[in-house]
Amino acid sequence: QVQLVESGGGLVQAGGSLRLSCAASGRTFSLYSGWFRQAPGKEREFVAAINWGGGSTYYTNSVNGRFTISRDYAKNTVYLQMNSLKPEDTAVYYCAAGQPRTQVQRTTRGGYDYWGQGTQVTVSS
Repeated sequence: QVQLVESGGGLVQAGGSLRLSCAASGRTFSLYSGWFRQAPGKEREFVAAINWGGGSTYYTNSVNGRFTISRDYAKNTVYLQMNSLKPEDTAVYYCAAGQPRTQVQRTTRGGYDYWGQGTQVTVSS
């Protein structure tokens, strides 16, 4: 089993920055890690993912160039650095882990087996 705990959410003004953390425990070796978000009344959507080796990262178009996903092996923690935040980034952000087998699975909920409880990010205009 894998347990994921997110932290780092909060309220920030547009243009500001936040760093989300996802602390993992359990058997995380070889798993992809991903971040998804869900705004009120909307479906949960893919934000970013990183493979176990850290050499490959993936982003949805709307955050490319503003967000950076990274991994600290010593702390077994995945980060999402979010810069130049916009009001449309407001959502609950979820950390996920799994072994997606295809490019499509890498960016969809079905590719991940383990989920955190989420952390709220609110960007004011």
